[in-house]
Amino acid sequence: MSDRGVCWLAGQVVPLEQARISVTDHGLLYGDGVFEGIRFYGGRALLLGEHLRRLQDSARAIALTLPWALSEIESAIAEAIAAYGQPDGYIRLVVTRGPGALGINPAGCAKPELIVIADSLQMIGDKARENGIRAIIASTRRLPPDGLDTRIKSLNYLNHILARIEANHAGVDEALLLNDQGKVAEGTADNVFVVRDGELRTPPVTDGALEGVTRGLVMQLGREQGLVVRETSLTAYDLYTADECFLTGTGAELIPVREIDGRTVKSCPGPVYGKLLQGFRDCITEQTRGADDRQEQLQGT
Repeated sequence: MSDRGVCWLAGQVVPLEQARISVTDHGLLYGDGVFEGIRFYGGRALLLGEHLRRLQDSARAIALTLPWALSEIESAIAEAIAAYGQPDGYIRLVVTRGPGALGINPAGCAKPELIVIADSLQMIGDKARENGIRAIIASTRRLPPDGLDTRIKSLNYLNHILARIEANHAGVDEALLLNDQGKVAEGTADNVFVVRDGELRTPPVTDGALEGVTRGLVMQLGREQGLVVRETSLTAYDLYTADECFLTGTGAELIPVREIDGRTVKSCPGPVYGKLLQGFRDCITEQTRGADDRQEQLQGT
């Protein structure tokens, strides 16, 4: 057991700093691969089925055949969580095309590589999460979906990294990306929501938003709470004039936004955000309770 990062690789769990892959792996050389970020609470991966389904879809979309059954991937994740030794943490599940000859042709990559990292992840501090973050709209534009479908969660994040650098230079917490038509796409590692006139609104995937797993959960929670939930195009104006704005993602969880391009968001954290955050926490509690019940049953046998 360890409270430091660990990595499942080639059937073994090793300390993160000891994990090794080939320097000819096309995931390293060309960003040729897919990944998922998965939170676990109480030793159980949250929304694992949804994440694995998206991993399959992303792999199929880039013609990458997964040589493992989903049950084998689930077992690797469980081994990594157990070896990590902490009840809560973050899984980075990566599938690369595997090692091959130099050059972009993937035909010579005979064996994909499965990598499962278990570690901690804190995207912002507790104070910023409580009071809200500051964001800018980046000059870097989101790659258009007609070039690379935004539903593919690939290893190439340079577009978002450049926007992240802009946020760093501006001294703010996050950058939001517009698409080539000036419509809001997403953050550097999260989806964007606004509240206006009691409606919960988020950009559609056709505008460049990732079809986020946490995004889907928040939309479901909103409907269950009686909100009108709309996937609709947003512009900078909609961000500046929103009653509330917040970000969602597996790594981010839910993060309120208090300022965008120097403009103060009307309510942060707002009442809609507060209710959705509580609903999200209830989902985690429900999952964790299930894990605790199973542990008690095992101890009682």
